[in-house]
Parts: sequence; structure tokens; C-alpha cells
Amino acid sequence: MPAAIEEFARPILIGRSSSHFTRITRIFASELGVDCSFQVVRDLMSSNPEDYGGNPALRIPSLKTRQGVWFGSLNVCRELSRRSELKPFVVWPEDLDTPVLANAQELALQAMSTEVALVMSQMGGAVEGSAHQAKLRTSLMNMMAWLEANVGAVLAALPAQRDLSYLEATLYCLVTHLEFRNVLPTAPYSELNRFCQQFATRASVRETAFRFDT
Repeated sequence: MPAAIEEFARPILIGRSSSHFTRITRIFASELGVDCSFQVVRDLMSSNPEDYGGNPALRIPSLKTRQGVWFGSLNVCRELSRRSELKPFVVWPEDLDTPVLANAQELALQAMSTEVALVMSQMGGAVEGSAHQAKLRTSLMNMMAWLEANVGAVLAALPAQRDLSYLEATLYCLVTHLEFRNVLPTAPYSELNRFCQQFATRASVRETAFRFDT
């Protein structure tokens, strides 16, 4: 098989096994039955867009296909869904038509981005305890407190017949990643941990455990 054809025999997911944004897409790929090869971004300090699949934002994940490259976890998950032959009932962010659901999705994603900012600032040698870091940490704790207080209402408001929701995958990856990267202890968040224990029974979760790529 010619190299150019072989390269796109299946989609190429570009990311890291330690990334919560990447894990969302890997959970979706497993749930949707879409086989992807995996290309690891070795240096998160790289300023070369090609290391991120051409993403000018210098972020992961990306999905490289014959048609082009999809940037970001939501775009990647949508493309995986289009490629799936299983056609499960997926609840997408635009389906969240009540404040508690829409706000939960917004805060889960914002908390993930805030956590990334904290991790990257530490990797970049930022001074611990700076005013900016203190604000980021306070913001993160505020968002986690809101999610803890509202996760029961969130789960009750989601369609009962769903097979998968982007919100639940996001929420699971956020909570478990905070502990994985030692950013914030999650023991105090009993309701979020209860949700994570239930979500973790999925085969897709067992197949995509966080780890540092070697």
C-alpha cells in the first residue's frame, strides 16, 4: 500500500494519553467503534503547529483524516460520530437546553482549561502563589463546588435513553484528571466521585486510563 494511502487507512488521533481533552475523544472513539491510530505530542512546550496536527492554537487533540484535520475535542468527537456505524444516541452540547445542563457543560470545559493553565504555568516555571495562579485556583475551586452541588440535578435532567453524552465524558475526564495531575484533591467531592464510579464501569473508560506516554 502506498505510504500516502496507508497513512489515512484510519483516522490519526493526535494528542497525549495524559490529556483530559484527548481522553474525551478516546472514550468517544471506543464507544462509537471507530478505530484510530494514535500520534503522541511529545513536547507540549513546542511552538510548531505541525506537532499538533497543524492546529495554530498549539493545542490537543486533533484528528487527521483524508478530508482534512479536525481541531479540538468536540470537533473530533463529532467527526467520530459521523464515521460510526453504530449510531448510538449521543447528547451533544447544543442539546442542553436548560440552565443547569448548559452551565454544567460550560463550567466543566472551563475547569479543564483552567487546570491546563495551572499545569502549564508550573511547567513553565511560574512562581507558585502569584496573584494570577491564586485567581486560577480560586476559579477552579469555585467551579468544582458548583459542579458538586449540581451534578445530581444535571444527571437527572439528561435524557434517560441516552447512550453517551459529551457532558458526562467531559465531567468524568475533568474530575479524574485533577487527581491524576495532583492539581486538586477530589476526595471532598462525594457526588462527583459517585458519578465517576458509575461512569468508570464503561469499557471505554477502562481502555483509556490516564498515563504518561513514554
